[in-house]
Amino acid sequence: MDPQTAAQAEEILRDIIIKNPRIVLDDFAVMRSLVSAHDQLRGENIVDLRSVAMKRLETRLDRLEATHRSVIAAAYDNLSGTQQINSAILKFMEPVDFGAFLGVTVKDIPEILRIDFACLILETKLQEPDPTLTDLSSVLIPAPTGFVDQYVAPATGQDDLKVTLRSVSSPSAFVYATASGTIASEACLRLDFGAGTLPGLLVLGSQDPNQFSPAQGTDLLTFFGTVYERAVRRWLS
Repeated sequence: MDPQTAAQAEEILRDIIIKNPRIVLDDFAVMRSLVSAHDQLRGENIVDLRSVAMKRLETRLDRLEATHRSVIAAAYDNLSGTQQINSAILKFMEPVDFGAFLGVTVKDIPEILRIDFACLILETKLQEPDPTLTDLSSVLIPAPTGFVDQYVAPATGQDDLKVTLRSVSSPSAFVYATASGTIASEACLRLDFGAGTLPGLLVLGSQDPNQFSPAQGTDLLTFFGTVYERAVRRWLS
């Protein structure tokens, strides 16, 4: 660019900035460059507190923007999770018998919740498997009394949690015998079917190690588990 053209471009740019100074003031990169150039003109032995304050404000603004993005992301995930849980609960209303209900659980719920595995474990005192439940073996797992506490409590040290979220390093062959792929995290939902009945456990498994974590909230899954146990109670009564 020849000197005359450069001078004309500078004059045009100057007019634009004078008419609309916010172009410069709202651009952090431009302001940072101007402040840096100003500091260099003063020399290294002079400290401008305004420049220091501006840098600190920029840092605080960056943190606020990061927090803002995190809050929006969390709100979106919460909304998405709520919609998934609601869709899954609506599926409970469709079946006309217990077998169909469990079929919905294993076939549709994993897809709706975007997980890889789901099964219902029911404690029983029967020594031999119930032959009427043979067709449901991929969905329903009979377990000896005390299994639920034994499976869930050792990892948390608590036996009164409604929902337990955790990573899985060695998937249980008993629980995940029919799982396709390696399960890396799971949600264990305790089910109470009322006085005089043995407990159950709804296990949701994922190949994603970050799908279920102890750091996550459990409100939605607690609600889901409560609705699920009441749906099962309808067939067991």
